[in-house]
Amino acid sequence: MSWDLPSPFVHERAVVHAEIDGYGHVNNVVYLAWMDDCAWEHSRERGIPFELCKRLNRGMAVWRTQVHYLGAAYLGDQVEVGTWPVLNDGRLRIARRFQVRRKSDGQTLVRALIHYVCIDLETGKAKRMPAEFTKYTVAPEVAAAIALETEPYQPGVEPP
Repeated sequence: MSWDLPSPFVHERAVVHAEIDGYGHVNNVVYLAWMDDCAWEHSRERGIPFELCKRLNRGMAVWRTQVHYLGAAYLGDQVEVGTWPVLNDGRLRIARRFQVRRKSDGQTLVRALIHYVCIDLETGKAKRMPAEFTKYTVAPEVAAAIALETEPYQPGVEPP
């Protein structure tokens, strides 16, 4: 199985005991934490670490999350969390797609679309994003792939 879009930023991790729920698999909220970790690693890689956000008094806060759980991860599994910026309006909003895969067989376990809004970190109110946040650009090859999708992206709907 392949990535849904080209050139993902990939954050790898191993499933640990604390992430397993009573059903014996990774709890659904853990996937959200993994996606958050991946987004922060990607932000750091793009030159937008937490320290810069604090200095600018701006950050991207989750506004809406759409998640579709397709499979389960288990203790000891190696997983890959991929992300792509898919929208940056240059004012208030960005959006990221995520795909979580088990490394051993490439099975997609989760697909998600998370919408963020830029906020003032002190007040929590929406504020125009600083110029530094233009680094959340949509890669040309990702924009091209999205343009070829026949249906608007919906987590859980298999890509064409």
